[in-house]
Amino acid sequence: MNTPERHLTPFVALEVSTALSGAGNGVTVVAFPWLVLELTGSASAAAAIGAVTLAPLLFTSLISGTLVDILGRRRVSVGSDLLSFLSVAAIPILSSLVGLSFSLLAVLAVIGATFDPAGLTARESMLPEAARAADLQLERANGIHEATWGIAYIVGPGVGGILIALVGARNAFWATAVFFILSALLMFAVRVPGAGRPLEHGRLLDFWPATREGLVFLWREPVLRSTAVMTALLVGFWLPVEGVLLPVYFQARHQPGGLGAVLASISAGAVIGALVYAAAGARMRRRTVLNAALLGMATAVVGMAFLPPLPALLAFGFVSGLMYGPINPIKNVALQQRTPDRLRGRVLGLSTSIAFVAGPAGYLLVGPLIDRVGLRESFLILAGGLLAVAVGSFAVTAFKGLDEIPDETIRAGR
Repeated sequence: MNTPERHLTPFVALEVSTALSGAGNGVTVVAFPWLVLELTGSASAAAAIGAVTLAPLLFTSLISGTLVDILGRRRVSVGSDLLSFLSVAAIPILSSLVGLSFSLLAVLAVIGATFDPAGLTARESMLPEAARAADLQLERANGIHEATWGIAYIVGPGVGGILIALVGARNAFWATAVFFILSALLMFAVRVPGAGRPLEHGRLLDFWPATREGLVFLWREPVLRSTAVMTALLVGFWLPVEGVLLPVYFQARHQPGGLGAVLASISAGAVIGALVYAAAGARMRRRTVLNAALLGMATAVVGMAFLPPLPALLAFGFVSGLMYGPINPIKNVALQQRTPDRLRGRVLGLSTSIAFVAGPAGYLLVGPLIDRVGLRESFLILAGGLLAVAVGSFAVTAFKGLDEIPDETIRAGR
């Protein structure tokens, strides 16, 4: 009678850990730009802090997958959460001891962002084995996983907005610290094949050859290459909306709760969209769902860009999240089906690093853009970029491979 629960334990522990880590990061999405705006009053400064936060992610996500494959998935996940705990706890501590400045916040943002990709990559690398232990199809497991992230970003920004109103942006970082330490503790419960240190590529001396092997595989696999580029474009156009445009809009109106509510509505839609895909995705053509999801998301963001009253902004945000919900599960299933197990961490980390190439560029451009043309016009420009990505996705022939079963040559990494 206890067998099903034992099989479910690794998957449940993995998902709760993911939720806690994601919620911690969700608090910082609200608290960091808000704290910078309090200190400087500058939209460009808020954009710059987002850029310096994302810049190290390009490098660390590039190497994080190789570290996962060399050091082991569970070990890297726990270590990442513990280091992230220390970096965010330093913000309220240093604020009390020496005070905060923009330069100090930038340093702390870089340190905090450095550890996130390794933990994310390690947890996602364990997902197929945890799903297999729980007897879940990959579509269902990935839909649940992305819904978990959505729940985290309902809790995180919502808690962040409430905490800013109650105790201030500095003290809001204590919530992030608690989330990270709990996430690290839970990862000890995830015991699945492949979670420990692998025998192959077990030396740090193999680091760069191993990284190059993953990069060559990703570049030569057209489906994974195309989904990685698509994700990079989405990140480049969307992150400045979430991290700069919306905080600037609500900070000018002294409405931290409004910012948290809009971000939470987006995440709520994403949760439902991911869960719908988890329930029905195995019976649907992935390319059709991907094209429709991209188009629906972009259209909703165009509605948000006109900055309508809060109820309409909440509705558009919800629809954008709803349509985005299936995108990451589709991308993840493709990666898991088409990547050899021994390369999974590297390919996942490299795919993430490609996405982060666009993030800093978007952040750096949007601050001066707001100063030059205005908030609404900048929002419309970014929304138009998302719409162009959605329309262009219909012409990407490599996406036909999303519905094809990869042959053994691909799965062997040759």
